[in-house]
Amino acid sequence: MNLAARPELGITPPEVILARLIRLHPKLIDLSLGRLRRLLRILDHPERNLPPVMHIAGTNGKGSTIAYMRAALEASGARVHVMTSPHLVRFNERIRLAGALITDDELIAVLSACEAANGGDPITYFEITTAAAFLAFRDTPADILLLETGLGGRLDASNVIEAPLLTAITTVSMDHQNFLGDSLAGIAHEKAGILKPNVTGVISRQAPEAAQAIKDNAKAVGADLLCQDHDWHVRGNGGQLEFTSSAEKLRLPAPVLGGVHQVQNAGLALACLQNLHGFSLSADDLATGLTTANWPGRLQPLRKGPLCEGFTGELWLDGGHNPGAGAALAETLAEWRDRDEQQRPLHLIVGMLNNKDVENFLAPFRTLQPDIHAVPVPYEEAAMAPERIVQAATDLGLDASQSKDVAAALKQIAKSAVTPRVLICGTLYLAGSILATDPQE
Repeated sequence: MNLAARPELGITPPEVILARLIRLHPKLIDLSLGRLRRLLRILDHPERNLPPVMHIAGTNGKGSTIAYMRAALEASGARVHVMTSPHLVRFNERIRLAGALITDDELIAVLSACEAANGGDPITYFEITTAAAFLAFRDTPADILLLETGLGGRLDASNVIEAPLLTAITTVSMDHQNFLGDSLAGIAHEKAGILKPNVTGVISRQAPEAAQAIKDNAKAVGADLLCQDHDWHVRGNGGQLEFTSSAEKLRLPAPVLGGVHQVQNAGLALACLQNLHGFSLSADDLATGLTTANWPGRLQPLRKGPLCEGFTGELWLDGGHNPGAGAALAETLAEWRDRDEQQRPLHLIVGMLNNKDVENFLAPFRTLQPDIHAVPVPYEEAAMAPERIVQAATDLGLDASQSKDVAAALKQIAKSAVTPRVLICGTLYLAGSILATDPQE
């Protein structure tokens, strides 16, 4: 019986509970651990009764790295919990219990328990939903929990885990400066807050100032580091991925997720899997992880749905929204262009939130000279005005116009090009709005 679909029984659907929880604090983000620790104490510390935890922070690539790890671990027979954020369509996407998304009934139960225990005290949405996730993870048997930070690391709600099995940090770049600081070293310092005494941290390639901040944090807390280009190496080679460490050299299939940056994300996943004590994965398990990982909204091809009807070009969707993501996307599009015999004209449909750095997100695309089509992000009060996106693109020397929505932008593109390559990008909220109406395989 699906209790979420039985309002006559007095059962509250998860969306209604979530709407109440978001009103418990005047700010959506207020980095602190005190409120969550108080609630976890009332709940009898579920965070202390979890499976072994792999904790990951960083600016871009956390979700992709987790996706590769989950697929490989599940191929080996392991039961895997996962916590990621944000979701694209439904909140349930954030919590995966032993291989399956949390059901509405399970979500209602843990959200209700946390709401009752909190008693109306101030707590942020992410903090109380993290407590709910920990309850679900505690009550469902599994072999490992792959835990993604929400924002930063040092004061992120996920950082109440005192002794993870392993930590990891993806490449750090500029984002969320209003919360994490306006320097790369300062942001890296916040991310490195997940490092723990006597726990190995696996680190992706970093800019020098970020690398130094991470090393300083590791030294201060007594964490060992395994760093890309020093302790492990990865590179793409045609249709294969080559991974090398002191333990072994692997030649595996290229990662299934799109983008040249996925080589590095896959390499970080392999380095983490190699250092998960108590887990043994075969080369076949690792290959399965690289070739079956699924992470929607990240250079995802759109092949069906209303947006695709009658459209004769390529259509791609990505939720990247910061300068690092812009650089990674531009690098991939440049590689595709160089291999493209048809020389398809490139168009970007861009919607963003108003706290993002649109100029530096778009700047890496200048050498590609795409046409920019600015659109609003549906149902988002914090959406950036399309006029601002147009101005930023124009200032960079790019042709830019605005449309009322993605469908209108595609119609305009179709008038000027028969087989264009189109990337819809700028925020996961825009990606989620599209996948909500045009779900893909």
